[in-house]
Amino acid sequence: MLKKRIIPVELLINGRLVKTVEFDGFRDVGDPLKSSQVYSDQDADELIFLNIDRNNRNVKETANYLKKITQKCFMPIAVGGGIRTIEDAQLLFNSGADKIIINTAAYSNVSLLIEIINRWGGQSLVISIDAFQLPDKQYIVKSECGMKNERISLIEHIKLMSNIGVGEIMINSINNDGVMNGYDLTLLKLILKTCRTPLIVCGGAGCFLDLKNALELGVSAVACGSLFNFGDNNPLRAKAFLKNHGMPLKKI
Repeated sequence: MLKKRIIPVELLINGRLVKTVEFDGFRDVGDPLKSSQVYSDQDADELIFLNIDRNNRNVKETANYLKKITQKCFMPIAVGGGIRTIEDAQLLFNSGADKIIINTAAYSNVSLLIEIINRWGGQSLVISIDAFQLPDKQYIVKSECGMKNERISLIEHIKLMSNIGVGEIMINSINNDGVMNGYDLTLLKLILKTCRTPLIVCGGAGCFLDLKNALELGVSAVACGSLFNFGDNNPLRAKAFLKNHGMPLKKI
């Protein structure tokens, strides 16, 4: 049985970590270097580090922070934000990324994804998908940090990404982001019917039970932002809770 993972999420804007609510309402939550080291000390399985600056997103800036983080943190790090060329990917790998995360470019430049897979392997690439539920309960996908609607359907996009051999897919619920009322389990059930690529879920975790509910549905990993930023929660306590419920977890 594949071991499940708990992954803290860090969102970077102008050198500071922020937390969002429905991809807006940015709230400062600390220093990226100190926060990353804390997660490393708290036995996080991995770290997701995303530059979400909508106005001045710079892969070089992300790489500079990544170099500093990897000097003190000893966990796999997946990094994303504005990756549009093979040179962007190369820079992040050279700076210490174990995986890179691509969202917007996946809709318009599949050849870039294939080149990354051919050069570094499918396990090196995570495709992030931002899903938004409309009032009629249908889901659409958005890019450019949630600002642009894409024409391809959610399921078609997931099938395409699986077919080209990406290592993982990370599904973000825009509606649930930062709300802390639980992951969108309806969205997860819809995706898991057809998705044969390991799935990371993000957006909505407010307590450890939310992690358990998503993992029991079949996701490979749960990504958390607000859960660890607000309140006395951390990966060590989350793992203890899940182990008490018989959840198979990755061993560091």
